Amino acid sequence: MAHPLSVAINTQAGAAVYSKTALRLYDFWVHGLSNHYLWHCPTVQLQALYQQHSTNNHLEVGAGTGYFLKQVTFNRLKPRIVLMDLNTNTLEVVSKAIAHYQPAGVVNDILSVHQPVLPLFDSIAFNYVWHCLPANANKEQAFTHLAQFLKPDGVLFGATLLGKDIKLNPFAKGLMALYNQKGIFGNQDDSYDALESALAANFSRYEIRQVGTAAIFTAWK
Repeated sequence: MAHPLSVAINTQAGAAVYSKTALRLYDFWVHGLSNHYLWHCPTVQLQALYQQHSTNNHLEVGAGTGYFLKQVTFNRLKPRIVLMDLNTNTLEVVSKAIAHYQPAGVVNDILSVHQPVLPLFDSIAFNYVWHCLPANANKEQAFTHLAQFLKPDGVLFGATLLGKDIKLNPFAKGLMALYNQKGIFGNQDDSYDALESALAANFSRYEIRQVGTAAIFTAWK
């Protein structure tokens, strides 16, 4: 296991790239281009995942831009939505984007041994976060902590970009290598089997399907 200090530094590096300028370009680059042409996992696949599994008592881990939360049809006027991220920029951007829901924001490292005490959730989204966690960390620990935030009948869902045993075109391969070199990604050892092992260790039931480079997962306690 990596030294705790190195894990903290690397985790911060993965989150720090999301400046306010980068967040303004994020949806176009990731959801408009990369998902379709580099990772071959159309954004509509992730939209459907959110629409199917998001509840009125929801935790969003890795807030991003709020792209999917803005499109979810909640059946309550003011659902309980908590945003969790290491980066205060993302928390600010998403809080403004869905201000009508009055979301709460929590600054937290999902790999830290010290997790906040929160009322449990019916749904947790962990989307495009696992591949950003540092490769030298115990990445399975993220799912251990997520399971602790989930109600017994709750659902965890999300997707991650695999870095091992996948086929990429030359540009996508080079870009993923660069992301790993810069610490934006930490997924060079992330395989379908590694994800399945992490889910199996923390949940009684799970489903995984691979769409292009992405592994889309759903898990229940």
